[in-house]
Amino acid sequence: MRFNLLGSLALIAPTALWASDDVRGEATTFDSPNGVTERCIRIEKVPTGAYQKRDLEEETAYCEIDFYAPEIAICPKTWSTSPGMAVYDISEGPYVGNRSEFERNACKEGKSAKELAKGRVAKFKSTMNQKGTSGTFSTSSLLYYHFSRYFDATVKVPVAVWRSMDAQAHLTEVAEPGLVISGGSHGGRMNHEGWRVFVAADADPNSYQPTDDLFTEGRTQIYGVLLDSPGHRYGSEINGTRKSGWGKGQNRDFQETPAFLALRSSKPLPEAIAEGVREGRKDRQINKDLGPDVSDQQMAFWMQELTEIVLLDFIFSQQDRVGNIDFTPYWYWVEDGKLKNKKTKHHQPNDGDVPADAILIRRSNLNDNDAGGRVEYANFAKSTQMLEKMRHFSPNTYRRLVTLNSDLQTQGPVYGWLSQSFGLSDRQIAQVVKNTALATSILKSNCTNGDLVFDLDHVAFFLNNNTEAEGLDCNDP
Repeated sequence: MRFNLLGSLALIAPTALWASDDVRGEATTFDSPNGVTERCIRIEKVPTGAYQKRDLEEETAYCEIDFYAPEIAICPKTWSTSPGMAVYDISEGPYVGNRSEFERNACKEGKSAKELAKGRVAKFKSTMNQKGTSGTFSTSSLLYYHFSRYFDATVKVPVAVWRSMDAQAHLTEVAEPGLVISGGSHGGRMNHEGWRVFVAADADPNSYQPTDDLFTEGRTQIYGVLLDSPGHRYGSEINGTRKSGWGKGQNRDFQETPAFLALRSSKPLPEAIAEGVREGRKDRQINKDLGPDVSDQQMAFWMQELTEIVLLDFIFSQQDRVGNIDFTPYWYWVEDGKLKNKKTKHHQPNDGDVPADAILIRRSNLNDNDAGGRVEYANFAKSTQMLEKMRHFSPNTYRRLVTLNSDLQTQGPVYGWLSQSFGLSDRQIAQVVKNTALATSILKSNCTNGDLVFDLDHVAFFLNNNTEAEGLDCNDP
């Protein structure tokens, strides 16, 4: 569920520069049928970031996608609440060599369009913040991708690259069909309103304010991000019951889930896990969604992932996290004293060459990260005191946070990268700096008071069924 962006944004002067296309990185260019030169940019890597080989391969693959190639078809994303564009590979299937027929017939199938293609290769998402629409900020997905690699996070955050697109091509091939399709039974009210805004903006960029949030400098192109986000949606066991309604209510419900309750417990880690499961199961819906058995190893993974989710959301003022956390199932087992894993195929033991005693672990995915980064967004991790309540934390995450804060305060290499790579406004950069300092202060205070134990290490826990708390100097870890 997304929030409905109300008219408060109209109070800000339409000439205010909120974001721009002034991004830095390795660029690939494409020419649209109208002769407009589009760009795909692999944003420069964050200093000291832990990128995997597959991250860089995915970045390269995204920046090889030509929206107008005969084996590519594009469709409006008319499901969920925000408008976007789905990019399909039609080199196989019933529409091989017939892009226009796919777009005319298959796009109406919504999510099912991928069954008529070789597959969906990416989504293109732009900023959309107008009255009646779902609030999205495309740069937020880029921030989450790169900062998750800075923290060497356990939670999986999708690779994202910056991309521009010919506005007139977007109008005729995506926005106008999106408006028609979303007006039927396939789309919701905010999705349909988003397409109405897009049609008007593609035709007249000045109708969207602030224009720089959506259009490149020449106003002939829109810009956003290319990414993909496979995964399955968690139920209330991670996303919370959401029974208290959107906003602070559901964010407090989020803190009553088993793993979050374990994070809030001052007991040693194994006892905190048992307490979190026991207390969480008192809610009937959570008990049902959690299932009859949840391993301690699963809880250790979830606890580590939740600390990273909350920290990233706090830094970027994310206002739409609850209800939007996904997972991918993996098998985990110990072999020769080392932890091994493999993505599942059938969710059953003896899955291929997986040992019979392997444990099924749901690894969390942060696929929906486009409601952060803006000063105007509500920071629910901050306003519901999520960091203040944590009693268990990863020593490595804490060290990286303290180092990041020092860099941002002294305008070091990461600050320079942040301020020059994303096209952020001065206010948006200042918010990241301020939120990082506040997060560091909160956790340092918990550490100094003896309320924060550095015992989160999901790998060590899996190997030993426990972890030893690491002693850290709260100020200089």
